[in-house]
Amino acid sequence: MAWQPRPGGTFISAPSESRTPILAPPAWPKMPALTHALWHGRSVRAQLLIVFVLIDLIAGLLAGAVTILQARTSTRVEIAASMELAELLVREAVGLMQQEVPAEKFLGDLSSQLRLIRHVRIVVTDAAGATFASPLPPGAADSARDDRAPAWFAALIAPSVGNRDVPVVVNGQRIGSVAIVAEPRDEIAEVWRNTLALGLVALLGNAAVIAILYVLFGRVLDPLVDVAGGLADLERRDYRVRLPRPDARELAAITDRFNALAAALDTARTENEKLNRRLITAQDDERRHTALELHDEVGPSLFGLKAHASSIAAAAAGLPDDAARKIAERVRDVVAIIDHLQAINRSMLNRLRPMALGHVPLRDILSELVRDRAREHPQLDFAFSAEKLSGSYGDSIDLTIYRCLQESLTNVIRHARAQHVDIELREGPDGQARGQGRSRLALTVRDDGRGIDPAAAPGFGIRGMQERVQALGGSYRADSERGRGTCVRIVIPLAMQGVAT
Repeated sequence: MAWQPRPGGTFISAPSESRTPILAPPAWPKMPALTHALWHGRSVRAQLLIVFVLIDLIAGLLAGAVTILQARTSTRVEIAASMELAELLVREAVGLMQQEVPAEKFLGDLSSQLRLIRHVRIVVTDAAGATFASPLPPGAADSARDDRAPAWFAALIAPSVGNRDVPVVVNGQRIGSVAIVAEPRDEIAEVWRNTLALGLVALLGNAAVIAILYVLFGRVLDPLVDVAGGLADLERRDYRVRLPRPDARELAAITDRFNALAAALDTARTENEKLNRRLITAQDDERRHTALELHDEVGPSLFGLKAHASSIAAAAAGLPDDAARKIAERVRDVVAIIDHLQAINRSMLNRLRPMALGHVPLRDILSELVRDRAREHPQLDFAFSAEKLSGSYGDSIDLTIYRCLQESLTNVIRHARAQHVDIELREGPDGQARGQGRSRLALTVRDDGRGIDPAAAPGFGIRGMQERVQALGGSYRADSERGRGTCVRIVIPLAMQGVAT
């Protein structure tokens, strides 16, 4: 069966070799590229103005269509009335003609008398068919050309009114004829002038309305711009941002919810910072306790073992040579093990907590750390700068700065392949809290190495630094470009911390 269309959009079946109907899927219209370009990606203000302009264009087209229909009707009525009047005047003039007036003079006078009738053109001919030309007023032709409407407009307005022919009969003899021809050009020109004036007024009015709407939409939608800026601040973790409440009820509800969300996030961040500080403090206290146990218990015990081993070696000196030699070898082995345990103990103490921390100024501790790394890696050039620092900023901050510098230098040595490393530690005013007397501690570690691969995931050391710094309300930032080195910047606010000098 073959499917054939029937008027109205339905299908009827017709005999065919194949009995499987194949229906083509309906062709859905695609969105024009121009509409896509005009609409998508635009601001709400622009979209509202585009909608208004489209509605205005549709209204203008409808108004133009109505104007043309009305003008067409009025022109038809006006031309018909003018032709009726012209025919009436011609017939009255013929009826009143004096017999003593010559026919040629009468016809010429008739052409001149009827030339000023509007919307019609009078053509007077004699019995032989010769036309009597009627003189035009000075400048009439130029004025007609100036007032002439465009051809397309005239074609829309021009009425379909037929011409009329009135014979001039005197004493039963036809001496000529008067043709009344419709001339709607002046009427159409008048309609054209009125349409132009109306269109100009409408254009200026719509331009003024669009300008007013542009300003009005801007004032109404300004709160949405503020909301977008506030969301960007929240994305940057600035939860102290608050938006002014607009007058519009709907927008006021949005800003109220935004301010409530920002306040909740600010409260949650404050609580998280407190919890993180307590956690880090507990971890530091545990490490400090473990370090003290290693220092006070394990260290003396290893020292006692080493002293007893030395006394055993001294006591074995009086034994026979073979026994003394064997005991001396065992004592040397024991002392070597004790020395190794003491080295492990010192390394664990340093990892858990530098013993000088809290007793020696922070600048000296960091300087010693940099000098140790310079001795261990002489191929690197280290430059350390720290001025106008307090002796200590509290255990949490001091240990955080120490661990961050330690981890940053370890990353440079292991991965950067750098030749020069600059370390700078400064205390200065907090640029984000002007007028509040707050200060901050900024640590910058910059190298000229190969940079960090953007696709590489951060390791445990970097995440540990971020967690410690953020727990103190600070920020961690690493700027890097392939082949241009890395700059690590750590900023810790001091306003809420206990700073000891």
